Amino acid sequence: MGLTLAQKILSEHCNKEVKQGELIIANIDVCATQDGTGPLAIDEFKKLNKPLFNPKRTILFIDHAAPSPRKELSNAHNKIREFAREYGAILQDIGCGVCHQRLVEDYVNPGEILVGADSHTCTSGALGAFATGMGSTDIAVSMAFGKTWFKVPASYKIVVRGEFKYNVCSKDLMLYLIGLIGADGATYKALEFCGDTIENMSMSERFTLANMAVEAGAKAGLFETDEKTLEFLKSRGREDKYREIKMDFDAQYEKVIEIDASKIDPMVSCPHTVDNVKKASELNNVKVNQVFIGTCTNGRIEDLRVAANILKGHKVNPDTRLIVVPASRDIYLQASKEGLLDIFVEAGANFLPSGCGPCVGVHGGILGDNEVCLATQNRNFQGRMGNTKGYIYLSSPYTAAKSAIKGYISD
Repeated sequence: MGLTLAQKILSEHCNKEVKQGELIIANIDVCATQDGTGPLAIDEFKKLNKPLFNPKRTILFIDHAAPSPRKELSNAHNKIREFAREYGAILQDIGCGVCHQRLVEDYVNPGEILVGADSHTCTSGALGAFATGMGSTDIAVSMAFGKTWFKVPASYKIVVRGEFKYNVCSKDLMLYLIGLIGADGATYKALEFCGDTIENMSMSERFTLANMAVEAGAKAGLFETDEKTLEFLKSRGREDKYREIKMDFDAQYEKVIEIDASKIDPMVSCPHTVDNVKKASELNNVKVNQVFIGTCTNGRIEDLRVAANILKGHKVNPDTRLIVVPASRDIYLQASKEGLLDIFVEAGANFLPSGCGPCVGVHGGILGDNEVCLATQNRNFQGRMGNTKGYIYLSSPYTAAKSAIKGYISD
């Protein structure tokens, strides 16, 4: 019997063929934390009284509150910096970028296992890696022993065929899928994407799909590797890490979901759950106080190009604030070289350092009471952007940029 992508990668890391639902202990390639979860992981790690199993593949990120808006967070940041120096771990300090973007840029390779103390660690699954979020204590154990336990997830095969309509992209596809199966529709499953639509997607769009797998409850979002994967790794100077990983034709899937990409419209997730999905065209009476373009979901250079192309020659609506946050320093520099920053600034946008910022509601772009934000992020839970009386809608960069000009949600 053939194996799913999840089974193949997990089997390699515990030296036996694994079955869906089986409890296993697997070797770990990369461990990651961020400044919200890192301090607790450090505390738990030190209780084990052991050295780091693999310091050069233990990555500590300071990205959620970067730069720090409060002294308490500044002290937490210093704790992370001191730990990295003492134990030889890799530190990614403020401004380097969102952990999930930095992980795919420089640290994770096809066929590897990444565990991170953040739910959107699954982003790296687009590279053909088994990447998943875990709690700080589990990450501490992985940092010390280089292994951890899993229940091998059953997999859903997501087959997408056809061409998108103009101004429709993978973000719309993912919102459509989550609306279809529900926010808990794939709890502890692996979503494995395939079909000609997926094959034709850029890596940027695949990262978006993998990133939001957890918003359907999934343990991981996985993709086969191909020429697009190789091209991306080559652009980052590690083409030698490429390997082919394919799902077996006779692999057993718990569910197969087939989607016609040509029938998907620009989609928007409405407050306060990600599966509360509607077409953007149904929401053109929703006034927008703030638009946020960025995050680990849609803060890549391709996303900024899309938004800049729409904004060029236009002004942000006077009743709307536009915040732009490139997902990493490299993306920030690339946007500068391409003249995208000029377009955004001339349109009236505001920039923040590369990081999580408004998405997690720690600092930058906190909503006022009853304000509406249309964001390219992955989550719209009540209070997500720092105010339980705010309202968050999720969309693609296309819809976000157009809405910033109009002042209301628009496709």
